[in-house]
Amino acid sequence: MSAAAGREPGIVGLVVPGPARRIGVEPYFVELVDGIEEVLHPRGFGVMVLAAEDLPQELAAYRRWSRDAEVDAVVVVDVVEDDVRPLALEDLRLPYVLAAHVDSPFACSSEVADDAVRTRAAVEFLTGLGHRHLGHVCGPPHLVHTQERRAELRRSARELDLLVSTEAADYTAAAGRRAVAALLQRPEPPTAVVFDNDVMAVAALEHLVALGRAVPEEVSLLSMDDSPLCELSVPPVSAMSVDVHHRGRRLGASVLSVLGGGDARQPPITPSHVVDRGTTTAPAACRAGV
Repeated sequence: MSAAAGREPGIVGLVVPGPARRIGVEPYFVELVDGIEEVLHPRGFGVMVLAAEDLPQELAAYRRWSRDAEVDAVVVVDVVEDDVRPLALEDLRLPYVLAAHVDSPFACSSEVADDAVRTRAAVEFLTGLGHRHLGHVCGPPHLVHTQERRAELRRSARELDLLVSTEAADYTAAAGRRAVAALLQRPEPPTAVVFDNDVMAVAALEHLVALGRAVPEEVSLLSMDDSPLCELSVPPVSAMSVDVHHRGRRLGASVLSVLGGGDARQPPITPSHVVDRGTTTAPAACRAGV
């Protein structure tokens, strides 16, 4: 099944969509690749990570990898709606694994996380503190996991009679600063803001502290990703627990299964919980007994 069967050592390719600096800035990808390598290295495989500014660059990389027999398999991340990459990889006869939820229509998909469940847990935590107006700094709207999170927030808003305000961003620090500023400048600003990644959450915290805004007294901040960035910020950022290294290991196991002619799917991941640190508390009205 491998495009380069018999070549030693084997190589698994992973393209990170976006600028090259994303690989070094986002702890998520560092931890994910480390987990993949931990499983693949003992079996004689290395991991080649490449950044691609856009979809044409990514597809060109796949064509090159197939033509030159550079990789044995591919891990696809940041899955989008109507994603063309799986069909492109099938046409190239390159084995692949999608880092996507188990309900993906593609055969070679590896369940990574149930984002609806994680989002619901975040909402329940914040509403348990008394927050009724939540801000959401989401990732690019075309990503499947962004859509799952936004859909769950809409469901929660209907069921729990909440107000949810959303700002779309691109996972960068600059976007986190811009988005939190936009949310807090609204006529009725949210009392808590959920960020789709750790980089944006920490950047927003630093921005607010520099402006003299009290966190969490004026606004609570919660990251959907946890990492050393969240632990080392001042104050440390509350976050949804996530073992990205473990996710990488699961993807590595899926790659080996696909290369062996098996199924890429993995059992469900244990639901995550909130790691309550220094950026979440009850809203001011609740603390005042209003």
